[in-house]
Amino acid sequence: MGATAERYLQQLDDGRRPDLPETTRGTLRLDVRSDGCTDHWYLRVADQHVQVTRSDDDADLVVRADRWVFDSMVNGELHPGAAMLRNELTMQGDMRLLLVLRRIFAGPAGARHPRELGRAALAARPATAAREGRS
Repeated sequence: MGATAERYLQQLDDGRRPDLPETTRGTLRLDVRSDGCTDHWYLRVADQHVQVTRSDDDADLVVRADRWVFDSMVNGELHPGAAMLRNELTMQGDMRLLLVLRRIFAGPAGARHPRELGRAALAARPATAAREGRS
């Protein structure tokens, strides 16, 4: 397993994240259980920015799970929706923000966004057409 959720959240900067919808606003609290203790992470999402602090304040969506579940999601090994269906995590609040959480956490190693693949295919296409005498 690669990064831990704690390390990932500590290093998450407040810079613009174009993968988040521009209109999405809300707060998420992640309750990470481990060794009989619960760590609280508070994420404020607005204008394609994510601000991370340590707090147990009320949030629009509260997600609770064991540490290994969050670690697996950070590494792209577990989708939050699948974890919810298997009762490995529980949620309370605005469920739409679960999709934001999925975008905040990194995907699998070496994964690329489908748009990147499409752009690469389009960029390669004119060169191929020109070589074959088409325009």
